[in-house]
Formats: sequence, structure tokens, C-alpha cells
Amino acid sequence: MSVELKTPLGKIDVENEVIAMIAGGAAEDCYGLVGMASRNSLKDGVAELLGKENLGRGVTVRENGELVEIDLYVIVNYGVKISEVAHNVQSTVKYTLEQSLGLQVGAINVYVQGVRVTES
Repeated sequence: MSVELKTPLGKIDVENEVIAMIAGGAAEDCYGLVGMASRNSLKDGVAELLGKENLGRGVTVRENGELVEIDLYVIVNYGVKISEVAHNVQSTVKYTLEQSLGLQVGAINVYVQGVRVTES
């Protein structure tokens, strides 16, 4: 599945995997986030932390008419206000997708899969 963007010069097809990688990269830069988590696997109640090459595995992209809906699966730092981190992730990802691809973002859902203590 892909998102089709129409321009005066023609059309551009952007695959959902590309959108997922851009969204995951934007989310990783947010304060309070340890990283992206796999959306499918919880092993012994602990979420798997994804590396830079697998950011798309922690993101689900859906089309809803003209809008794009994004689900992000994340792991946050211990001691941060989770609601503020989630709001920051939503704002950053929405801005990045709108500016870089010109997409209309309908919803960004953030699922916190775990909390980790990181050494400063």
C-alpha cells in the first residue's frame, strides 16, 4: 500500500514503509524517548528496543481517505512525564510528515510499551 501525492507535474507514490521510517526517525529525536519498540513482540513483559535500521517496525501507517493515521510504539525514560513525552512525539511527527511529504495527518497514536532507566 502506498500514499499517492498529486503535484502539478504528476503524481508521487510514497510507500508506507518510507512514511514509517520518517515517522520513527522524527520520534527518536524527541526528549524523554529511549527508542522505538517492536509493535509485535513483548518478551517476558519486556519490550524489544529497535535499532536505527529497524525503526519502521515500531510504526504502523494507515490511510483513512485523504488522511494518514500513524501508530507509534515507544519506550520512554524513567522519571519523565509520559503524557508530555507522548504529546511532544505527536507534535514532532506530525510536523515532520507535513513538512517533508506534504501529508495530511489525521491521527498519531502513541503506545508506550515500556519504561527504561537510562544512565545520564
